[in-house]
Amino acid sequence: MIGSLRGVLVARGGAGELVVEVGGVGYRVSVPTGTTAALGAIGSEVFLHVHTHVREDAIVLYGFAHDDERRCFEALLGAHGVGPSLALAIVSALSPAALSTAVLEDDAETLCSVPGIGRKTAARLLIDLKARLDLPDVERTGAGSPGPSARAEARAALAELGYGPDEIRRALEGRRDDVGVEELLRLALRELAAR
Repeated sequence: MIGSLRGVLVARGGAGELVVEVGGVGYRVSVPTGTTAALGAIGSEVFLHVHTHVREDAIVLYGFAHDDERRCFEALLGAHGVGPSLALAIVSALSPAALSTAVLEDDAETLCSVPGIGRKTAARLLIDLKARLDLPDVERTGAGSPGPSARAEARAALAELGYGPDEIRRALEGRRDDVGVEELLRLALRELAAR
């Protein structure tokens, strides 16, 4: 599988397609609109984070200027009823931060602003993406600036211990933030040990 490409941008096609030449081979890569705008002129060196999508009849490369865009694209592909075209449309319309915020705030309206997403699809995506995206937990601190919550610190500590995102979510589910980081960790570790 191809994970990244570094080469020379030799062509820009219609519908968000680029050709990147690497070692004498031209790779056709589908990219979101933001990536097209972020790359230099024809003939400049480019670097793309790549998702290789293998179908029965084709191998298609999807390229992204930033790795967090690629991770969002892959999380979207794992959601029910989302194919590469719709995932690319979502990543084109919403930055990873905007998508995460929409999921955290159950903001179906933001997802409905993407062409091809209706109310039912948006509602299903909100549920699917909560389990697939590595969402931050934030609480409001002074002057409305976001800061890490006890839950976010506990999540980071559990990740350092080697637990996966799904295990961490399940272990912290339903826990109160006001008990402090140490207590959250103790309760989460007890939950994880019981499984």
